[in-house]
Amino acid sequence: MNRHLLSIDDVSADDIQEIFTTAAEMHDVQRRQVKKLPALRGRTVINLFFEDSTRTRSSFEIAGKWLSADVINLSAKGSSASKGESLRDTVLTVTAMGIDGLVVRHSASGAAEQISRWIDVPVINAGDGTHEHPTQALLDGYTLTRRLGSLEGRHVAIVGDLTHSRVFRSNVKSLTKLGATVTAVAPPTLMPAGVGDWSKTAGFATAYDLDEVLPQADAVMMLRVQRERMSGGFFPTAREYTVGYGLTRERLAVLEPGTPILHPGPMNRGLEISADAADALDSVVLDQVSAGVAVRMSVLYHLLAGEETSA
Repeated sequence: MNRHLLSIDDVSADDIQEIFTTAAEMHDVQRRQVKKLPALRGRTVINLFFEDSTRTRSSFEIAGKWLSADVINLSAKGSSASKGESLRDTVLTVTAMGIDGLVVRHSASGAAEQISRWIDVPVINAGDGTHEHPTQALLDGYTLTRRLGSLEGRHVAIVGDLTHSRVFRSNVKSLTKLGATVTAVAPPTLMPAGVGDWSKTAGFATAYDLDEVLPQADAVMMLRVQRERMSGGFFPTAREYTVGYGLTRERLAVLEPGTPILHPGPMNRGLEISADAADALDSVVLDQVSAGVAVRMSVLYHLLAGEETSA
């Protein structure tokens, strides 16, 4: 692995498999009564979040603590950034305290990469604007491999607000590296600009008709409609979006039994996913949450533990 995890481009297919192997070992820790490993004892990790988060920040905190690291959470609302301090000054100030790793989420695409140029400690991108969210893609891939086995030749449909989704961009890269066939499904207004050339280069398909794609899917990933990133009308009404692109009760019945249903969360129940689908037996939404801790433990271990430390 590279020194930082800023994008799925930073890991090869072999790196991903190594992360998954370690994550499987870390997953066993969750079932122990004492959930502690000494791998990062004496290391300090800062979670620096400039956007709201429940799952990602909590799982990084738990992951670090279960590896015995000292974990400190900082948010923009409670830091000097709210007083006008620049991102660079905030990051340099935090790093000057002698930290060993920085997990960062920011609303600006490319922020994590820029930070990695300013400081001399490993940086993990926990989501930067609409660019990427690499650990989410890794946990999604890990969840699918635990459910389906090898993803070689498997067909994964990614459905929803693709324009604003960093999860989509990371998953396209990671799933294709794992050998999966990916079809991106969205209304024309929520399909990223230039997706035609990009899809040819990256090796995924695009579609506008969800009902044509679903019967052929081995797994379905529903993405949240990100209203907070929208300005203007991307679809006429919520009801029309659900009719055209929601995983409704009727569409749920079309899926083959055993087809995993994923959602990175938080879910807009009744919009992109129905309650029936979210709570179905084949829903792996909570498996994704559990996998998030294991995968982030694995990433922290590989980036921070060093060759002399073993789990």
